[in-house]
Amino acid sequence: MTKKERATFVINTLNSLYPEVPIPLDHKDAYTLLIAVLLSAQCTDARVNTITPLLFSKADNPYDMVKMSVEEIEKIIKPCGLSPMKSKGIFGLSHILIDKYNGKVPQSFEALEALPAVGHKTASVVMSQAFGVPAFPVDTHIHRLLYRWNLSNGKSVQQTEKDAKNIFPEYLWNILHLQIIYYGREYSPARGWNLENDIITKTIGRKSVLNEFYKNKTSR
Repeated sequence: MTKKERATFVINTLNSLYPEVPIPLDHKDAYTLLIAVLLSAQCTDARVNTITPLLFSKADNPYDMVKMSVEEIEKIIKPCGLSPMKSKGIFGLSHILIDKYNGKVPQSFEALEALPAVGHKTASVVMSQAFGVPAFPVDTHIHRLLYRWNLSNGKSVQQTEKDAKNIFPEYLWNILHLQIIYYGREYSPARGWNLENDIITKTIGRKSVLNEFYKNKTSR
């Protein structure tokens, strides 16, 4: 298959498996989504979804958030990991939203990425899921799968994002990145991966990845 044919196979398979894709992080607006995505760094979405109700019951907007101390925020979000950095980021960005944006989340990559503790991936998720702007946030699942599917060389998440945007039509980016995340969790995880269940990799996978799987399988 050519790269274009492999991309089409991916799109068709994911559309059949996931015709609708709910946003994995629970939120009610752009601000709560921003905070949830920030918390999800090196933490599972499932865990974030157990912590955000506790945090948002005290502060679900920047005005209430800055009434709390960094230490209070950190205590609540500690189970998500990296809590010292994340709590300072949440407190700091909430101040900036009030001072600079009338308490609203700005609708630009540049403005979002200038906020404390907000990187390109977080900004991309917010632009995509809160504002509907085409973006292709690359998490560990997407990075792994585009390499397995021989659609990117896996050298860096930046390269993976660039390759994804070149391969897939822009109007599909926002749904496709979610579909790939769901597929990665269900059929193509990093641990406990069974190629027999992974129809996409089994059909279009990188030869070295397939060979490595079968080699490991026979050596067990």
